[in-house]
Amino acid sequence: MAGETLHVHFLGTAGALPTPQRNPSCIMIRRGSDTILFDCGEGAQQQMMRARTGFTVNAIFISHWHADHYLGLFGLFETMGFHGREEPIRLYGPRRVHEFVSIIRQMNQGLSFPIQAVELQDGEEIRFDGYRVIPFATRHGCESFGFILTEDERPGRFDRDQAISLGVPPGPLFGRLQRGEGVSVTVDGQEIIIQPEQVMGENRPGRTVVYTGDTRPLRFWPESAYGADLLIHDATFDDLEEERADEVFHSTAGKAGAAARNLSVLRLALVHISSRYTQTANHIQDAKKYYQGEVLFPNDCTMIEIPFRD
Repeated sequence: MAGETLHVHFLGTAGALPTPQRNPSCIMIRRGSDTILFDCGEGAQQQMMRARTGFTVNAIFISHWHADHYLGLFGLFETMGFHGREEPIRLYGPRRVHEFVSIIRQMNQGLSFPIQAVELQDGEEIRFDGYRVIPFATRHGCESFGFILTEDERPGRFDRDQAISLGVPPGPLFGRLQRGEGVSVTVDGQEIIIQPEQVMGENRPGRTVVYTGDTRPLRFWPESAYGADLLIHDATFDDLEEERADEVFHSTAGKAGAAARNLSVLRLALVHISSRYTQTANHIQDAKKYYQGEVLFPNDCTMIEIPFRD
């Protein structure tokens, strides 16, 4: 687990209307061999082709039932079927996700793989191998969720010199200790058990990515969002349109910056950009009024890697 890569693909960064440069919302996170989609706007499967990610998706999370966040599911499922997918896929969404899946099944009765509908609950933990996804309620005028992908803790550093001094010979026993197993060694003719805590440092935190979906600025955040490695935040408008943002239940770039500051995140990415904007300078400037960390304004098909902090 300690060596798993964590890549974030910004497949769609537009607001409700696509532009020639930006598709509707779609964020792909790849952790090791797992691939998770957060929202799936129109044309998502074409973006996956452009980004050369392939179509092997393990689960899809839909933040809310506005069309710019789910219309791409129809084409994506069709493409998966053409590529011979047979294994089930889980679709997580707000209430009515079961109705949505029923509609897909009725319209495409020859689909080659099962779609399993799972209704989201605020604050639940959805477990995967080595990490979990936590949905949290957002403020968008309808039932809507953001998502926190957070890894399990990693083992502490292995102290090779300490292990040798305790009588553990270099080789396979080192690996067993690092996997949390006690090992038996013989020292001065006496058999003793060396426990992992004798040669391993304290557990180290995993990485965390937070995606808000569409939302007004939140008053309260889940505890697991604090200190995230990356916050992907709604920044539909610049700060000149703050009143308009409130009216339509969206955020400005400045509000996204304030959230990043309050959460003490390492990086901020601004997404869901209204089609009225062709330049990014104002958004970045507005965010940096409140947040001194790195501000990203990703183009579609941009990929960034989230490194371990140590």
